[in-house]
Amino acid sequence: MALAAAWGLAGLLLLLAGLSLFQRDLWRACEAFVAFALLMALAWLLLGAPWLALAETLLGALLTGGSLLWTLRGRGALPRLAPVDETARRARFSAPLRWLLILGWLGLTGLALVWLLGPEALTPPRSTSTLLAATGVPIMGLGLWAFAAQRHLLRRLLAFNLLGSGVFLLLGGLAAPAAAATAEVRALILIGLMIALLGSVLGAALLLRLHAQAGQVTLNPLFKARSNAGSGSGMAPGSGMISTR
Repeated sequence: MALAAAWGLAGLLLLLAGLSLFQRDLWRACEAFVAFALLMALAWLLLGAPWLALAETLLGALLTGGSLLWTLRGRGALPRLAPVDETARRARFSAPLRWLLILGWLGLTGLALVWLLGPEALTPPRSTSTLLAATGVPIMGLGLWAFAAQRHLLRRLLAFNLLGSGVFLLLGGLAAPAAAATAEVRALILIGLMIALLGSVLGAALLLRLHAQAGQVTLNPLFKARSNAGSGSGMAPGSGMISTR
């Protein structure tokens, strides 16, 4: 019964990760991330870590998810971000080296799993911990792809958080059967959740400042953002442009 529940949970985690990363409606993408973080808390419960589930709920869903949703609203003199990502997609084969690096990382992760688990890594998971650890790998792959392929900085923050969640899930699942290493690994995951929260808050603040001063939501000045009419201080997009020489 527990393994069947873990299969359902793994499928929902992958579905919500995909919705968060592929969705160009930024509100829905952030809401999907909050739902993903709540399911991650359920995954920690299945792995026997209730205090880590509580930390995921508070640090991941409430604070990190809340900071990303807050970024879309703007505050005071900071104009709101457009609710839909309208930046152009990258060309499919514009950066082959980036894709080679992603495939190389995933390949090394697969080799590490085979080395740690032996032949069991090549067979369908037979335990909840192994299944959830295996689920972390495609989540890592989705996060790496999104971080490399997307230009909008808020979507990159989502990819950064989902990549970290995949790493945490992989570590937590692999450490669950080994009682001697479980406490240390879970403490490391907790530190990772705190770092992800701080990085998300800092990234959100910098994105809002970049949008307010240069009208940009990417690191490429060719892609300008559209502010919602009547929001913030009423500044037009691109007003207060930073001079670059």
